[in-house]
Amino acid sequence: MDRQRIDKWLWHARLVRTRSASADLACSGHVRLNGQRVEAASRPVRAGDVVTVALDRTVRVLKVVAFAQRRGAAALARGLYEDLAPPPTRAAQPEGAPAGLRAPGEGRPTKRDRRAIERLKREGEL
Repeated sequence: MDRQRIDKWLWHARLVRTRSASADLACSGHVRLNGQRVEAASRPVRAGDVVTVALDRTVRVLKVVAFAQRRGAAALARGLYEDLAPPPTRAAQPEGAPAGLRAPGEGRPTKRDRRAIERLKREGEL
């Protein structure tokens, strides 16, 4: 196998749940192949191509490494591509900032954050 349809490859690589969802994604313009927008789900993908997919408020940049005859386990699906995007990093708290402060928009405090806040409250009572 030297090439495969983009919708089949997206489905085999487990980037989407269903084959029809992968075809819709490819036709909607959220997929780029070597920098060019994919207009049809039947566009062929070859090994070495770079696929850019916009999914769930994130952009994934993947290099096609292999193809599969059928959809398999997630561990095997990860072998079909090489992720070119850098791993996401969690915003570190600035040094010297109080433990209870978080960046705006980070949501609710974690268990670790709540314990740090409680520790600060106890120290303030002494």
